[in-house]
Amino acid sequence: YVDCLFGAGLSRPLEGEAEILARDGAAGRRIVAVDVPSGLMGDTGRPLGAWALAAELTVTFHRRKPAHVLTAGPAACGEGLVGDIGLSTSGQGLLFENTPDLWASRFPWPANDAHKHDRGRLMVVSGDAWRTGAARLAARAGLRIGAGVVTVLSPPNALAVNAAHLEAVMLAPFENEADLRTRAEQADAVVIGPAAGVGEGTMRHLFALARTGAALVVDADALTSFAQDPSALFSALDRDDVLTPHPGEFERIFPGLLAASPERITAARDAARRAGAVVLLKGPDTVVAAPDGRAAISLNGTPWLATAGSGDVLAGFIAGLIAQGMESYEAACAGAWIHAEAGASHGPGLIAEDLPGLAPAVLARLLVDGAQPRSG
Repeated sequence: YVDCLFGAGLSRPLEGEAEILARDGAAGRRIVAVDVPSGLMGDTGRPLGAWALAAELTVTFHRRKPAHVLTAGPAACGEGLVGDIGLSTSGQGLLFENTPDLWASRFPWPANDAHKHDRGRLMVVSGDAWRTGAARLAARAGLRIGAGVVTVLSPPNALAVNAAHLEAVMLAPFENEADLRTRAEQADAVVIGPAAGVGEGTMRHLFALARTGAALVVDADALTSFAQDPSALFSALDRDDVLTPHPGEFERIFPGLLAASPERITAARDAARRAGAVVLLKGPDTVVAAPDGRAAISLNGTPWLATAGSGDVLAGFIAGLIAQGMESYEAACAGAWIHAEAGASHGPGLIAEDLPGLAPAVLARLLVDGAQPRSG
């Protein structure tokens, strides 16, 4: 069957014979859909009612629609083909599929004569003694992704527990915001948020870090700490910083955006413009958006990443790439792709501690596939 009943502009559930056709799966027939499978909302990839047709192949024209890449859309659309109908592509260059084609040519491979300080200095802020593991996960991820020197910045009460679990990652204490700022002034990128604690202390730490010139990757507790005053967070950020919320954290600092724009792409773009920073909205179809309107959608998500600490590793991957000089939007895209590939390569039984050690094999594949190291 060729499904030409409804396209991406459908705004109501299927009814009558169309609903029966979708419910019965077109009597087991193989379906090729035009534009999007009938019953699928073009902006979100979600069925508009109880039923939508499921295609083996979907043919669209000019460019992909959000339904082809979001939520349930990829499963409903099957294989996708985009037909060229001669329209200008000048207005569509800001939405991308997140694959290595987007960023591999600018991946920060080390020069042949590089030393560790050439490869970037990353710092990660630790929580108190009873919540230190998340920072170490992020630090180890940054080291594995290639940052030359990685340091955990630790409050005094957490020094002993952090020291007992660190080897190649360095450790430095800080007593207060002034100490933290002084330490972080040596960094190219800093992660703040993983198990940092929700409250005014974390807010003060972020404000101190924002005055250092290091790019910030803001995750977890550092996001939630600003739930009552998101504008205070945004005023401290610049376009080199990256926010990495899951949907719950996103709602806390961008209230109402997902409800107003359930297809996620618009929500992430609006959030990036509002924050003046890169926003990575986590999910099975992770969206990365930049303040200038660029957006990329990851299609390689895997359910094995739904495990405690996975997001801490992602923050470390992104910050490690930024520390090496990669532009923040592209670092967020690359980090998300590598994170998903690493998770998929392990499969069942994955825990967050596995992820940093899986990154080298993914990086080796990137290198073999044509992203070459920089010359000295």
